[in-house]
Amino acid sequence: MKSEIKKIDGTKREVSVEITGDTVKNKFEDVLSKISKEAKVPGFRPGNAPRDIIERNFSSLAHEQVLKELVPEVYNQVIEKEKLDVVELPEIFDVKLDRSSLSFKAKVEVVPEIALKNYKGLKVRYNRLEVSEDEIKRSLDSIKESRKIDTLDDKVSKGFGYPTMADFKGAIERQMLIQKENQQRAKIEQDIIGQLTKDLDFKVPQVMVNRQLQDLLRQYKLDLALKGMPKEKLEKEEPNLIKELEPQAASQVKVYLILAEIARKENIPVDEHVSGHVIEFLLKEANWSEAA
Repeated sequence: MKSEIKKIDGTKREVSVEITGDTVKNKFEDVLSKISKEAKVPGFRPGNAPRDIIERNFSSLAHEQVLKELVPEVYNQVIEKEKLDVVELPEIFDVKLDRSSLSFKAKVEVVPEIALKNYKGLKVRYNRLEVSEDEIKRSLDSIKESRKIDTLDDKVSKGFGYPTMADFKGAIERQMLIQKENQQRAKIEQDIIGQLTKDLDFKVPQVMVNRQLQDLLRQYKLDLALKGMPKEKLEKEEPNLIKELEPQAASQVKVYLILAEIARKENIPVDEHVSGHVIEFLLKEANWSEAA
């Protein structure tokens, strides 16, 4: 089997394949044998028709079936041999088949080559978090205002499931601290991603962008529908939504590809949780310092 890979651009490749000899001959034999067992030929019981009659009457069917079986087999072998990380089904063309040879070409879109910078030791700045008495007071004032109560006492705290007002304040403090921690964690992750993507330029496979765009569009339209936007208006707004969301989709795919490349280098499983696993790895390897 001969194969040649031509680079079209950062994500597209043209694969040329040629195979000759026993592989093609044997495939024709297998297909014709199956046909002869099942074919209905006037004057003969199934499986008893002479081979020359089978070949003459069913040559087109055999040709079609060989293509259907052999092209995917050979294509997959070439993809594995050439170690191409394909992201979409191929476009097959220039197919030529006879009894002893098969050749075809395939256009495929692949994951781009990513020249990763040093991703270990990224800078992480953090703040030591605390909740002030003023913040707790503002939260209690808000509760007081919403309930139109002059005073907040143990009776009110019990209504929220806490035996005393001190317990209630402690719960508010814990909730506010968790909220601050989550916000800081989100900011740290964004800073990490910003450092990874800065000055790292590569073409993103359009097919992956389109998939992500459809997911974003579906969610965005669902949110608008839940807010009461009529179906007719949603359909009218769709072209504008696509234009607005496509850069976001491209950015998300770019980040995913970078994280997936790090995962491959660090032997982290590339599965549906890869982004979280890689972020966790990067944070462990980061250079942490407390903000002034």
